[in-house]
Amino acid sequence: MLFQLLLAILVGIFAGTITGLIPGIHINLIGIFIVSLSVSFLYPIHPIYLMTFIIAMAIAHTFIDFIPSVFLGCPDTDTELSVLPGHELLKKGHGYQAIILTTYGSLAAIFILILIAFPSIILISKTYETIKTIIPFLLIFISLLLILLEKQKFPAIIVFSLTGLLGWSVLNFQNLNQPLLPLLTGLFGSSMLITSIKNKTQIPEQIISRPRTKIFKPLLGAIIASPLCSFLPGLGSGQAAIIGNTIFKTDQKGFLILLGATNTLVMGFSFISLYIISKTRTGAAVAIQEIIKTLTYKNLILILIIILITGIISFFLTIFLAKFFSQKLTKINYTIISSITLLILIIIVFLISGFFGILILIASTLTGIYCISLKVRRSNMMGCLLIPTIIYYLF
Repeated sequence: MLFQLLLAILVGIFAGTITGLIPGIHINLIGIFIVSLSVSFLYPIHPIYLMTFIIAMAIAHTFIDFIPSVFLGCPDTDTELSVLPGHELLKKGHGYQAIILTTYGSLAAIFILILIAFPSIILISKTYETIKTIIPFLLIFISLLLILLEKQKFPAIIVFSLTGLLGWSVLNFQNLNQPLLPLLTGLFGSSMLITSIKNKTQIPEQIISRPRTKIFKPLLGAIIASPLCSFLPGLGSGQAAIIGNTIFKTDQKGFLILLGATNTLVMGFSFISLYIISKTRTGAAVAIQEIIKTLTYKNLILILIIILITGIISFFLTIFLAKFFSQKLTKINYTIISSITLLILIIIVFLISGFFGILILIASTLTGIYCISLKVRRSNMMGCLLIPTIIYYLF
């Protein structure tokens, strides 16, 4: 059994590396694929090994997915805030440092998760029933907080409202497979790629050096904000990072550590939330719920062990890949890379979501470009999920 578990972890890390490096290939898609095959082709495989694979893939993804967000400007919804500070460091020749900073945060988050998992179980189990009744009001409060933190508040309101309307329309669109794929790909991926192509972004020679910065304040912010966002619907690690940074203000490098920590903590807490309140807040948790049905205490212990092993391996793997891409990136035309990445995204959206998916991709891309032009935090575009969620809980 031990050999099979280790094999499932390694295969999961490999899958998480692929989903992390290739924009548009998200762990949610792989999770759905695994669930659908678990009743047919994968039926002989014990559910515990499938669960192990999904957890390892999800945790590895939280480490690796900062690489395309920094080097290509093509993040997913968990890493969209890393684009601005990450690109600033990339343009100064410190893209490698940007990745290392997020990796430090992610590794620290693994050990933090292990330490606070069981106290969190007690806290959440005692407070969730109370919090559940005020979820929409908490989401409204957090949405207002995100807007009020902006220097340009009116443009932020426009971005939040516009993307919220788009998100509500898309999520209510009938007979569309994976509506979030074209929506989020357009808002956070292709819009940034087209902007980079238009501006003919040039990447300088990258310096391979380890960053020096304080990590205590960013980690405190992650510890406070991540549990909240892990069991509130519509909120992700980006919003957790903003809340954490509001409480413990940090600099550019500290913010990247905070992002890395919240990205991994929110994913880890989603598994804990599944155990405590049987609610799923990530695609990986949804897949596990479909396969395992009900998590036991022994399952939770195993999940924490899988997270620990995966996190340590993913840390060293991310450092290796960051160094590799830092050395190779400047040897390739950045505009060509962005164009190829954009083409891959279009093909993936068409194959999964069809013709209507392409129409949504175009609409969300144009919306994303307009929002970028207003020069406010891209996290305001998470109105595409927050507004539909608030409407759902209110009505």
